[in-house]
Amino acid sequence: MPSTGEAGSDRGEVYDIVGVGFGPANLALAIAIEEHNAACAPQDRVRARFLERQVEFAWHPGMLLDGSTMQIAFPKDLVTFRNPASSYSFFSYLFDKGRLVDFVNHQTFFPSRHEFNDYLCWAAGKVDAEVAYGVSVTSVTGVESADGGVDEFVVETSGGERLVTRNVSMGAGLRERLPEWATESPRCFHNHRFLFHLDRLPEIRHNRFVVLGAGQSAAEVVQYLHTNYPDAEVHSVFSRYGYSPADDSPYANRIFDPVAVDELHGATPAERERILALHKSTNYSVVDIELINELYSTEYQELVNGRRRLFMRRASDVVSVVDGDDGIEIGVRSNLDGLTDTLKCDALVLATGFAPAPLDDLLGDLAPAAGAVPDVARDYRLRTPGNVRAGIYLQGGTEKTHGLTASLLSNVAVRAGEILTSIVDNRSARHDLDRVEASTGVDSTSNEFATSEAK
Repeated sequence: MPSTGEAGSDRGEVYDIVGVGFGPANLALAIAIEEHNAACAPQDRVRARFLERQVEFAWHPGMLLDGSTMQIAFPKDLVTFRNPASSYSFFSYLFDKGRLVDFVNHQTFFPSRHEFNDYLCWAAGKVDAEVAYGVSVTSVTGVESADGGVDEFVVETSGGERLVTRNVSMGAGLRERLPEWATESPRCFHNHRFLFHLDRLPEIRHNRFVVLGAGQSAAEVVQYLHTNYPDAEVHSVFSRYGYSPADDSPYANRIFDPVAVDELHGATPAERERILALHKSTNYSVVDIELINELYSTEYQELVNGRRRLFMRRASDVVSVVDGDDGIEIGVRSNLDGLTDTLKCDALVLATGFAPAPLDDLLGDLAPAAGAVPDVARDYRLRTPGNVRAGIYLQGGTEKTHGLTASLLSNVAVRAGEILTSIVDNRSARHDLDRVEASTGVDSTSNEFATSEAK
């Protein structure tokens, strides 16, 4: 439960919202707040602050591989689906950089990952927001008022600050998912920081790499290693028979539309689970068909010329790993014939996906129970005990309630607008209730006057 106590008269400024993390999701929220504040009266402005543990803005820098492109169309940027006239659109970025005409001539909806990262950095540098970099959040604690209600949180940071806020936006991102048997080392690592690990890789002695995984990131790592280490073998290990293509057809892509969030959130849990399972091929353990074709062509040409370097270890698993000073020894078992090959390698790359970052370390008893589906309202507000009137908004970890866009860029613009609207509406509702209480003497926490979110 929230801690008991008052913030005190020396608590300093009270924010309307504090953002935990400053990746694309909370960046989109910061932009929405800036545009809201520019259009409203001073007393209606939203006061926000964002806390980011990285020392500067960066979007998956360890996977900014040369030649890699986005899997979502550029209009699904930080703002366009919420406000097409925004000066923070990808088109505005291109115009500011002097590349608008050149990009249009390129005739693609899918910029390189390098360029989209540059767009995000450009927006982060431009937005009028209070952002503290190099700061981690250590706890979010509710503060009980005299009536037992919790209208504010105290956000404590690694730098010793205690920020008082009426709402928090949890944009803590994703955590690397590793096999249970994996022990990270300089030669065994997740692909999330792939480029940084390569820079620190010990001496190349065996000219052989193993990449575990069947998704887009795994295939991109395989292609990168094959291209940039021309003397090395690359073994792609996956449990499928072959890479499966991503379904990016127009009808299937509707699962990422903003309206899909309404429909899925309003559906029964069983129907929502059925739909999400049917459309996993739009996002999970799938690869862009062009990349599949490029890798297949590479493998075929090696079969023709007899100089094999690319090996697709289909229907296979890594069954043993021995990490030593001079390399890493990996046992790869074929589940088709039961035979195991032992490969002496320079590195094992684990392209094994991500999971939502856990919230219990920060939120304590207010966090969803471990393994449970978070109970999240349509406006992304975590349902909390009735006395907690301050809001916890989840920017991620809501796939099972809001759909596949929960951890993707596709819906960040619209979601930011919905969270901002919820904050403003709840603040206005609370002010109205306070005025009713002051004029009538009736406790605004009673059922007669409680808002739906406070019930």
